[in-house]
Amino acid sequence: MSDRFCEAVALASRLHRGQFRKGNGSPYLSHLLGVAALVMDAGGDEDECIAALLHDAVEDQGGAPTARIIRRRFGPRVAQAVEECTEDRSLGQSWKDRKAASVRRVPKLTPSALLVLSADKLHNARSLAAALREAGSGVWARFHGGRDGTLWYYRAMADAIAAAGGGPLARELEEAVCDLERIVRSGEPINGPARESCCLP
Repeated sequence: MSDRFCEAVALASRLHRGQFRKGNGSPYLSHLLGVAALVMDAGGDEDECIAALLHDAVEDQGGAPTARIIRRRFGPRVAQAVEECTEDRSLGQSWKDRKAASVRRVPKLTPSALLVLSADKLHNARSLAAALREAGSGVWARFHGGRDGTLWYYRAMADAIAAAGGGPLARELEEAVCDLERIVRSGEPINGPARESCCLP
């Protein structure tokens, strides 16, 4: 990693200062560093690792002006990967509609964006599983989709990423989502019919 990566860490830290994780209340930077570490461990190059650090910057911290800063400072390849990972909140859609639109976009992602997205969902799923084990089902109140909506989203994302070619983190994401499903089934039933998966009887 060059000084560009260090610059991206500093920018991510500044942009997300005061933002915290839903699951455990830790500084949001811990998630961004965790996603970047997953991308790095999976063989991602510097641009992909920088995109991992900044993948939520446009969505959560400034929109188009932040996107322009990223493009100017880190180049078009980083900017494109961040843009592809950014959820479009401009249409006033419901939470479920926005998440469904994000799932539908997965087959069109570039390999770099798919790697960053996979790392993001993997880190989130593992963090959520840890929070559920630590604090129990009350954790779901912190999520807009609640228990069933959040589980649906992670399952839909894992399936879409696998269908899109997956990449090096697809199997780990599948295992993490199965772990979430297993935790919930061991305590509270999921509404709706059972889904055949690696973690169901």
